[in-house]
Amino acid sequence: MKWETWFSIDWQQVLGISLSALGFYIGLMLCTRVMGLRSFSKLSSHDFAMTVAIGSILASTVLSDTPSLLQGLFAVAVLFLIQGVISVLRRKIKPLKSLIDNQAIILMAHGEYFEDNLKEANLSTSDVQEVLRKNGLKSKTEVFAVIMETTGDMSVIKNNDVTPDWTLFNDIRDSELLIKPKKSAS
Repeated sequence: MKWETWFSIDWQQVLGISLSALGFYIGLMLCTRVMGLRSFSKLSSHDFAMTVAIGSILASTVLSDTPSLLQGLFAVAVLFLIQGVISVLRRKIKPLKSLIDNQAIILMAHGEYFEDNLKEANLSTSDVQEVLRKNGLKSKTEVFAVIMETTGDMSVIKNNDVTPDWTLFNDIRDSELLIKPKKSAS
């Protein structure tokens, strides 16, 4: 193995990487301005895929001779175009939205874990407990709900005296689990 190749770079490479990075950066900013801030949001699985794909194209374009800067920029522009078309179709055709996007799912409500939903999300109670601790909770009784969002992030909603606006939860699978059952008078 030639160790010296690990730590070597010539000035032509420095110049090429610098120009490619600058060109890619400018092209990326132009695409983002044209397509909007949604381009790098993490609202859905296709948004996440877009971000990963752009990162991969960026790395290969900037650090190697192939693809060329123009090929990399063209590939990114095509990805932005695809994302824009998918975003419009998701808004206009509701069945397509449910086909493309994951649906948020309730993992815990009113201090109770929903084992079937945890299993479906490939999570354990320990995963949820970690998120609760990160949110500064000391007791399950503080939890109104833990929801795995469409992006894979977990939202923790704390109990308080505010009456829930149920329309905030109507796009979540099993949202009826949020309605706390009335205790029967014995």
